[in-house]
Amino acid sequence: MTRLSRAQATRRAPAAPGGLSTLRLDDPVDRLLPELADRRVLKRPDGPLDETVPARRPITLRDLLTFRLGIGFLMGSPDTHPILKAMVEQRVAVGPMLSTAPGQDAWIRGLGSLPLMDQPGERWLYHTGSDVLGVLIARASGQPLEDFFRERIFEPLGMTDTSFSVPAAKLDRLASCYWTNPATQALELFDDARDSRWSRPPSFESAGGGLVSTIDDYLAFGEMLLNKGRHGKGRLLSRVSVEAMTTDQITPEQKAVSEFAPGFWDSHGWGLGVAVVTKRDGVSAVPGRFGWDGGYGTSWSTDPSEEMVGVLLTQRLWTSPTPPPVYLDFWTSVYQAIED
Repeated sequence: MTRLSRAQATRRAPAAPGGLSTLRLDDPVDRLLPELADRRVLKRPDGPLDETVPARRPITLRDLLTFRLGIGFLMGSPDTHPILKAMVEQRVAVGPMLSTAPGQDAWIRGLGSLPLMDQPGERWLYHTGSDVLGVLIARASGQPLEDFFRERIFEPLGMTDTSFSVPAAKLDRLASCYWTNPATQALELFDDARDSRWSRPPSFESAGGGLVSTIDDYLAFGEMLLNKGRHGKGRLLSRVSVEAMTTDQITPEQKAVSEFAPGFWDSHGWGLGVAVVTKRDGVSAVPGRFGWDGGYGTSWSTDPSEEMVGVLLTQRLWTSPTPPPVYLDFWTSVYQAIED
């Protein structure tokens, strides 16, 4: 596993008191991620990789958190979008292949070798911003991402079963994952618990989709955000930080050009790392509710108005951005169970 030493991190960026370099929301990330400096941008997302223009401005921390850095999941195929083929070849694409991606330095170099799909700040593109954020955190803190998460989040919240891999002594508790083969429509084994991607430490600690956890741990995380950053007698985040995280940051103009699940932007927005319900749509879409669904079959939401946290863990991989029926049924049942 490639890990950035504290000495290497210090040479890249002097650490602030307390060990974590200061980076404000609207500061460029170039200082800690020089691989992403001086970006080129495709003239059109489906165009040739050599037809580019200069980026109008640097990528900022806010861009990473709001998925507006200019590159990410794009509706299309490698046959019609050369940038998608290039992302696969550079091993920086979205999906299960991240478990075999190179270490963080090689990964960010690969990403930095590609042009952006859009100008920074102009369009929401799913996922990649979280993985870049993980590299940024590791460099800013001068320690592996898992160590940072453990010290700052997992241990304070008592999340003893959350990690980037499962130790041998706990493998008997890891569930296998299944998927519907799109060609045959047959249910097949996708990730075998006996030889799971989480049965060993990954070469790349993916902040966008690399953690394995339990329902108790996930609940503790959701409750901390419900309590506006507090946990027990301690505090992980300030109240205003949680409020900023759960406030829609995407403009109507950006939503109009940001592709995702059909109808998603009609009732949702995006804060700093989480989706936010902005409009009532059915029983469970309550304005102010926030959270996210994971491609490996998870769903979490916190609803401040109902003082409620819901967590669903399944063993079935998503094969479409549209939620499977079990998700809709689960959240409908959750809200129908409210008695007052």
